[in-house]
Parts: sequence; structure tokens; C-alpha cells
Amino acid sequence: MEELGRILALDVGDVRTGVAVTDLSQTIVSPHAVVKEPSREKALVALCRIIEEVQPVLVVAGLPLLENGDVGPQAKRVQTFIGLLEARINVPIVFEDERYTTLAADEVFRATGGKGRKRKGVIDKIAAAQILQSYLQRAE
Repeated sequence: MEELGRILALDVGDVRTGVAVTDLSQTIVSPHAVVKEPSREKALVALCRIIEEVQPVLVVAGLPLLENGDVGPQAKRVQTFIGLLEARINVPIVFEDERYTTLAADEVFRATGGKGRKRKGVIDKIAAAQILQSYLQRAE
């Protein structure tokens, strides 16, 4: 496990990026924000601002691998985007397999009675939290 301090997770999508964070002891995971910007540049600026505010010791980026575990086109787009982010921040970034996190996040959203137009943004935050929870469980 990394040094104590917040860990931040990203669920990077083509339109929105969900953000989740841990508490300082890395035991509680909370959905944090959704970045929805019209351009990659503006999304990077917004994420850098969040990272500066949160001051994480680590960033965990979800990697949408194909069903068979291979890196497909979407995972390559995420890797490219994260490479651009990594060049702008002084925090280590690791990838976590995020297969099925959006589906699981949608199930959590529905189970808690969620509906409405803000559904997609909420699911992105929940998916980021699930990516982070998965990383923490694997790192134990």
C-alpha cells in the first residue's frame, strides 16, 4: 500500500470523467466530482485543479480493457489521456482494470432509488469509486 494520504481515482470517458477519493487513512472511498468539459485540454485543466485541491499521494486511472483482457481502442484513448495528465502533475498514476465498473455503478444507482437526467454524471462518480475500491482491495 502507498504512503498514507488521499488516493484519487478517475473513470475517464469520452464525454465525462468521474472522480472519487479516499479519506487520509485510505479506508473510506467517496464519489467526488464529475468533469464534463468540451475539450480534452479543458478536461485536463479541470482535473489538474481537482488534484491540486485534493493533494493525493496516488492517482488510480480506470483502464477499460476488453472482455478478454486485451487493450482495445477505448483503453488506448484512456492511456493517451492519462499520459497527458501525468506530464502535468507530480503524482504517480497507476492503472486499474475497470471492466464492469459502469455496469456495477448503474446497479448501485438503481438500488438506491436513483433516476433522472443527472444519472450519467452520478454513475461516473460511482464508477470511479468502484475503481478505487477495487484497487484498495487488491492492494491489501
